[in-house]
Amino acid sequence: MTERRRRVMLKLSGEAFGGGSLGVNPDVVSALAREIADAARTVEIAIVVGGGNFFRGAELSQRGMDRGRADYMGMLGTVMNSLALQDFLEQAGAETRVQSAISMTQVAEPYIPRRAERHLEKGRVVIFGAGAGLPYFSTDTVAAQRALEIDAEVVLVAKNGVDGVYSDDPRTNPDAHKIDRITYQEALQRGLKVVDSTAFSLCMDNGMPMQVFGMEPGGNVTAAILGADLGTIVSNSESSTTR
Repeated sequence: MTERRRRVMLKLSGEAFGGGSLGVNPDVVSALAREIADAARTVEIAIVVGGGNFFRGAELSQRGMDRGRADYMGMLGTVMNSLALQDFLEQAGAETRVQSAISMTQVAEPYIPRRAERHLEKGRVVIFGAGAGLPYFSTDTVAAQRALEIDAEVVLVAKNGVDGVYSDDPRTNPDAHKIDRITYQEALQRGLKVVDSTAFSLCMDNGMPMQVFGMEPGGNVTAAILGADLGTIVSNSESSTTR
């Protein structure tokens, strides 16, 4: 039997795709795709993409829109991002498949866990779109769920504008300090908001480690996929350390 390759779940924020603006920034997504394609030569990579550069269901619902309908709009945004990433990944030389939790057979396969695993074994990058196909679930939570279902080793959460988990929001509190390692239990107790609390709980209950790291500088995404010790490790066993 051949030794199984490293398999990771990479969570990308939709905001990163827009480069801070509405829609998709081709330069940003192309650079990101090249980093992923470099790592895909030796690592099995599954990806969940957010849709915040198009729609954010929770924010739309605060403005009076029905939450369920707003969330479905957000799911469609994630599919648009998935297709954009697929195109740039293939330009970078990586074979890819997009699987959608909402049926749209002209542009994506249906989400079938065993088929996704088979694609990964064949060296294809698998991108999961449309979230969970259900309202009220964040793409952070979907990344955790998909990671568990495809038996990934770790959930890699690539953040835009922050390089790990902090004791407070570093953009508003200059005294906030970065945490190298922390348990899920402590992160939940302290109310750290860098990742959705449901995603933290799901990973905690099932022993799935999570690594939260910054997308910048260039090369970070490739390094994290390959196993570099970047950002913050969240797990059930590590006591918290700071720097």
